[in-house]
Amino acid sequence: MTAAIIWSDHFLDYKWAFTHPMSPVRLALTMSLSRSLGVLDDVEPLAPLPVDDGVLTTVHTQSYIDAVRAVGSGGSASNNALVQRLFGLGSDDNPIFDSMHEAGQMLVGGTLAAAQAITSGAVTRAVNIGGGMHHAMPGHAAGFCIYNDCSIAIEWLLEQGYDRIAYVDIDAHHGDGVQHQFYGDPRVLTVSVHQHPATLWPGTGWHTEIGDGHAEGTAVNLGLMPGVSDRLWLRAFHAVVPSMIAAYKPQIIVTQAGVDSHAADPLTDLALTVDGQSTAMRVLRDLADRYCDGRWLAVGGGGYGVINVVPRAWTHLIGMALDRDVDPTTPIGSDWLAEAAAAQENVHPDYARPPETTMGDGGDVDYVPWDGDTGAPPPDGVSENVQRQTDKAILATRRAVFPLHGLDPEDPRD
Repeated sequence: MTAAIIWSDHFLDYKWAFTHPMSPVRLALTMSLSRSLGVLDDVEPLAPLPVDDGVLTTVHTQSYIDAVRAVGSGGSASNNALVQRLFGLGSDDNPIFDSMHEAGQMLVGGTLAAAQAITSGAVTRAVNIGGGMHHAMPGHAAGFCIYNDCSIAIEWLLEQGYDRIAYVDIDAHHGDGVQHQFYGDPRVLTVSVHQHPATLWPGTGWHTEIGDGHAEGTAVNLGLMPGVSDRLWLRAFHAVVPSMIAAYKPQIIVTQAGVDSHAADPLTDLALTVDGQSTAMRVLRDLADRYCDGRWLAVGGGGYGVINVVPRAWTHLIGMALDRDVDPTTPIGSDWLAEAAAAQENVHPDYARPPETTMGDGGDVDYVPWDGDTGAPPPDGVSENVQRQTDKAILATRRAVFPLHGLDPEDPRD
């Protein structure tokens, strides 16, 4: 096989309150949809690796790990408001649940298993849809994220001798935790394409955040205004990401493939379709093939259309890793549709929109490449104002980081 798919039923233990947006139902439905379409035929998923405190402390403080363990075991700390406030636990975003330490460990073990499978040479690609907890900070939980599996896996890859790692984050929310971890480390390029920080939590990811010291230019942020749909999002993505990958020449690409950029996502304001999201994933796979001898590690992330969006988008991701790309017009079988409909009972109504019947949304991914002209008239179906704002964001990001890589920010050929 070209890829390792990491899975454990214990991923479903990462379960917040019933009212919480991040339901593990989305993971179970992704795997069952992938199986129903034959994407996982003859594929034996790999189990997560065991993870101890020594692994977690490559990114997180021991005091934070101890707090997570304590509150999740029902100890006295679970009722200690100061402990919760200090470590970001017990909030609406990060409510306490039983065995949350063990559940967080399991997701980290999944992404480490993906990294190890690639580093060993057994495969060139690996996917852990349970990963992508990119907001977790060294000393506190944030944004539904307990432990930052992305940062921990990248630290592990650095220990194995990689010295040029590209992390590309396409979640609607800024990949702040990973950027924080490597902001001063030139061995890691972090690229985040997200909803503009003035309009969405966590309020970071401005184009002026470019890295620190010797790492200037290795933090790249492209913030896009609400309402951006496939054609403009892909225009912006192509105007920045391929050029940065080509200039940096990474040995491996790590992709956080959050899909809360979808138009139907209840927590964000972008307007992509599954077609646009899968197009971006395919580009990242192809960039890994071109610049990294195929080494591509992909993790999940955000996505709160847990029935109607996430299973389809991440089935595309799994299929791409296995070179079993799924046509977006593919109909979804009645058995899976019945399973998904039944799963609605286990999801809060705010996040339980009914399943779609095909693997795409009929999205228009025929983007117009950026040409440097911020006053160009938009193509049919694209708002002139949204295009103008998108082109300004493109140029701001290019001006901030392209010169630091010897690229001309004004030249669309760079």
